[in-house]
Amino acid sequence: MRNREADTLDELIDDCTALPAELRPTAKALPAPGAASPWQVTDACAAQVDDLDAYV
Repeated sequence: MRNREADTLDELIDDCTALPAELRPTAKALPAPGAASPWQVTDACAAQVDDLDAYV
């Protein structure tokens, strides 16, 4: 593998084929993402923008 950026598509392909097998994509499907936690504003977070109107 070279130590500089690829200048052509052929060089990029050569660089990619030199990657170790454990870094190459596999046919294995990724797990589905889990549900996001509900978003809440804490008092500390709200206090950071209490005086925002003074700057607008």
